[in-house]
Formats: sequence, structure tokens, C-alpha cells
Amino acid sequence: MKIDRIELFHVAFPLKKPFHPSWIPGYPQTVNRFTLARFTTDDGVQGLAAGAAFSSEREGLGDLLGPYLIGLDPTDIATGRQRIREASYLGWSNYWLEAAFWDIRGKVEGKPLWQLLGGDPDGLPANRRVPVYASTGEIHPPDQRAGEVLRLAEQGFKTVKLRVHDFELSEDIRQVETVRKAVGDDVQLGVDANQGWRVALVDDAPLWDLERATEFARACADNGIAWLEEPLDMYGWDELAELRRRSDVPIAGGELNGGWHEFRTMLEKGCFDIYQPDATFGGGISGAKKVQQACTERGLHFAPHTWSNGFSMVVNLHVHASGAMDHPLEYPIEPPGWTPEYRDALLSEPVLADANGTIAIPQEPGLGIEIDEDQLNHHATKYFDITTKGIAVKTIREKGLFTALKLARKKRKNS
Repeated sequence: MKIDRIELFHVAFPLKKPFHPSWIPGYPQTVNRFTLARFTTDDGVQGLAAGAAFSSEREGLGDLLGPYLIGLDPTDIATGRQRIREASYLGWSNYWLEAAFWDIRGKVEGKPLWQLLGGDPDGLPANRRVPVYASTGEIHPPDQRAGEVLRLAEQGFKTVKLRVHDFELSEDIRQVETVRKAVGDDVQLGVDANQGWRVALVDDAPLWDLERATEFARACADNGIAWLEEPLDMYGWDELAELRRRSDVPIAGGELNGGWHEFRTMLEKGCFDIYQPDATFGGGISGAKKVQQACTERGLHFAPHTWSNGFSMVVNLHVHASGAMDHPLEYPIEPPGWTPEYRDALLSEPVLADANGTIAIPQEPGLGIEIDEDQLNHHATKYFDITTKGIAVKTIREKGLFTALKLARKKRKNS
């Protein structure tokens, strides 16, 4: 079995209402954008992957990927990852594409991804569901946010994550105190300071240091906060380790860190109590799984980041379900702009939480994702499409017939 065709799409799915992400102050997001990849094998098996995007910045990705990936055995994950790594040497990381390899392999073997990653079917909850926490994404006035958290609790969420991003520490503390007082002890609260990904693209953004993070962590402890997320720069490992030593509240982070080489150092330094890699960022599915295993060995918690699109939600759900599941999984939701129907654009069915604050663990082979073809046709633009034959023709045009034949012989010999 070999990859015979690669298709790439720009997806731009308009939101019902603008969404104002706390991590990019002043920026109204009106569209859910991502790059969709679809690999097809010579046997007709398809694998899907999606990477978050701001616009059409991956315009030239196909020309780079084609020679690296066409002709590969998609069930050979290690070689696929190596090719993705080789294609990133000039600076563009594309480990999000690993999902397409796993999707194909799962369909070939008739197993869901979480099982391929070592998950035990007998170890899953009887209802095949996993608890999630409602992850808000905007900064709202404290009284307004308190009412919203109460409504999320009424919908079934046992845990809710708040955002803080004010220049005044006192205002961030007031957000926590107001919500805690309103909801009492019945709702578990987490807090995300979004210092790991500080973006001052439109408006300026607060920049925390160790002392501010320490003082805020004390306030979190006083208000029974379950975890404090991304309180310092994503590369401030020594400061994060020191904050963790000072804090009575668990410290979490790692969503944007780049792979095992970074997480290994973070684990050695003792940066976090809860590690949150994203399998569609950084080191991909295999990298996130390695972090999960390391957390289990060290008695730490693992709860992957899922905020970008529905494909990311599903991929990280699989990784989460393959392990201990000892912490709720992130469930991005911030109505009216960011709701499951718009977050999960192109999925035939959005991932919905039930009245108990849980979501279903996929049981279908591979990722278990079905694309709504009507939505794909309406909201996506195919910008790259190449096959094995197309690569051959392109190579002849660029290298000449003699060199193309020579390269083809070498590739067959090494495959």
C-alpha cells in the first residue's frame, strides 16, 4: 500500500457571530480557518488531517510535500514522521499531517486510533465516554462570566476554565473571586492566563513575570482553583519550575511547545503538574503520546490542548482516551461565536457534550471522522492535488527524463 494522491484545501467557515479570543486582544475572529489534507492510497483508503491556519500561508506546502510523501507506505508511521521532519528543516513544522497516516492505518487494521496507541478497550468507561471541561475563550466582565459559568453547569459541565488577561492583577483576581463566589463549590474551576501564547498583534497584551504569577497563584489557591494554565512564557522553564515550587495550585501548560526534545527538558526541570501538548501542534500524535507515557511514569497529569478546530478536538480525544484519562479533556465553547457546530466545521456530526459533561470516545476505525461533502464544496478551496503520475511528470519537466528515471529507480530500491 502506498500514498497515491495528496489533496490540500484552504477551509474558511464563517462563524455565526464574531469570536474575540482572549489570547489575541482586540482581534475579532469571524471565520474558522484551517488547512485540510486528504491522502488517498493506491487501494482507495483515505486519511484526513487538519492544521490551524490564519489565512493561506500554506500555499506552497503541496510542492514541498509531494516528493516527500507520494509513494510512502502510510501505515509506516515512523518513516512518515521522518519525512515530515525532513520537510520541516527550513522552518515549517507540519506534524499535524501525522493524523492522516494514523487514520489510514486504523482503517486498514479496523481499529480506532486510541486503540492503535495502546488504549485498552476493557479499560474504557462502560459508557465509552470521557469527562470534559468547558473551555471558555473570551474575557467578559466578572458578573457576566459568573452567570455564563452557572449556565454551563446547568448544561452538565462539572468543570469550567476561565480566561484572565488584564493589565491589572487586581482585575484578574476579581474575575476569579467573583465567579467562585457565584458558583460556590459545586463547579470546579481552572484558569488560563494565556502567557504561553502572548499575541500583541492588534492591542497590547499583559506580560507576566514570576512575581505576578506567584501572587496570582496565591489568589487561585485562596479561591479553590483546580489549576493555573500558561502563567509564564512557554520557554520560561526555570521560572515555571520555580512557580510550581511556590504554588499550592497545580500548574499546567505546554500546548505550543515543539516536541519531545522540549517536553523532556520541561519534565526534568519539573515545570508542570499537568502537561497539555496538542497532537496537531508541536510533535504530532506520536510526540503527544510520548509525553502522556512520561506523565504516567512520573505520577503527573496529562490533558491535551484541543482548541483550534474539530479535527484537533477528535485527534486529541483519541490520544487522551489511549491513557489514564485522569483529568477532564478540554472542550472549547464560547457562544455565540464559538459553538460545536462552528468549531467542528466540515465534520458530518459535531462533537457534542451530554448532560453529564462527557463526550463519546470514537469507536470507528482510524479517526472516525466523516466529512460533510456539501460543506467541503461550499467552504473549502482545493489548492493542491497531485498523484504518483503527476509527481513523475513534474520530475521529468524539472529534472529531465534521464535524471527522473534514475531517481525513480533509487526510490523503488529504497522502498
